[in-house]
Amino acid sequence: MTTTRRLRATIAIAAATTLGLAACSGPAETPKATITPDAPVSLTWWTGQSDQAEKILEGLAADFHTLHPNVTIEVSSGASSTEELLQKLSAGFASDTFPNISYSFGSWASELESSGKTQDITSLVADPAIKWDEFPSAARTTVRPTGAKTIGFPALVDNISLIYNKSVFDAAGVAYPTENWTWDDFRAAAKKLTDPAKQTYGYAYSVSGSEETTWQFWPHLWQNGGKILSDDLTKSAFASPEGEKSLEFLRAMAVDDKSIYIDQTDTKFAQLFANNRIAMMTSGPWQLYDLNTAKTKYGVTVLPGTNGDHQTVSGPDIWVLMDTGDAGENHWSFELLKWLTDPAQDVNWNVKYGNLPLRNTELDSPEFKAQVKALPGLDIMANNSANAKQARPTVPGYVGLSEAVGSAISHVLQGDGTPAKALADAARKADEALAER
Repeated sequence: MTTTRRLRATIAIAAATTLGLAACSGPAETPKATITPDAPVSLTWWTGQSDQAEKILEGLAADFHTLHPNVTIEVSSGASSTEELLQKLSAGFASDTFPNISYSFGSWASELESSGKTQDITSLVADPAIKWDEFPSAARTTVRPTGAKTIGFPALVDNISLIYNKSVFDAAGVAYPTENWTWDDFRAAAKKLTDPAKQTYGYAYSVSGSEETTWQFWPHLWQNGGKILSDDLTKSAFASPEGEKSLEFLRAMAVDDKSIYIDQTDTKFAQLFANNRIAMMTSGPWQLYDLNTAKTKYGVTVLPGTNGDHQTVSGPDIWVLMDTGDAGENHWSFELLKWLTDPAQDVNWNVKYGNLPLRNTELDSPEFKAQVKALPGLDIMANNSANAKQARPTVPGYVGLSEAVGSAISHVLQGDGTPAKALADAARKADEALAER
């Protein structure tokens, strides 16, 4: 299971700053040559996966070859870890030896587009048969990082939902969260659920300063009407009255109520939740396998809302289509991903592996129902994708912006500084990072 996916994404986002993909050669035009449908073609596919996930995709590649015997697919993980894929792609761009398809963290999307080595499939996915609108909004936005090109297909979708520990709630005599909860309801419950004598907390928040710290903050900002970036994507916009209100809410819980467990590690809070020491955490589907293994009694619902707005944040990953300059390869790599992301195949990939389905049309499938039985709450998280209405920015400067915001949140939640000053300082650092891209 992908129980460490969020931690891996946190590590990966930092890698994007060091590779200089924009320095690669300019975009190559996709060949307009006529495709000979039955002509032999060989594709290279870097999956970014290992173990069980890799075997599933290798099996699907074999199925595609059976349907299209002229298409030979060389499938591999591409690197020893997912985090190393971007560096290997950068080296491949420089030597003109890169795959037709590669897995990518969503945070790499702008870097990859700026390489000039990706296909633009915008006109192709406009075909009604693709049913592009069935993908969640955040996933569609991520594969169109600047809005100018569509560089691939969604590969994996997720979101942050509210997970609550029934044992802790029952012991405190507090009613379980509902889909109509406000953040005021959340704060009041967290305060009741906190018991210093038992070292039990109502909520937990990572203060490592990583992307785990930052992306947990974005739903608060969005629900209060705030923005991460200016409309032209060149300046930060989070240091605003909306941003200050959002951070003040968390500060009050952490410092005044003392109802938040402050986690320096990104990972300890989930362990404490599983052991009935934390009542609520905001996390995603990657947690469910561990909770079931630990036999933790838990429930899942949407995030608390502001004025009926229950927006969440998603961190989609993508399949990037590379432009090798060969019309046949480009055609068949597109056809492979079109086939792979169709519901009939996705239930045998994402759903089989325990991820959320790429499309809501898969929710009634026997495969997904079986996973919901194995991982209770997965269906609620899948439906919560509709609340992922905005995408995290994928501009290169986002890495520095994220670090600045994460540091600000970390200091404020530990009683060091005010939201206004911390966010203003973070905005200056973020704007410097955005200007350097």
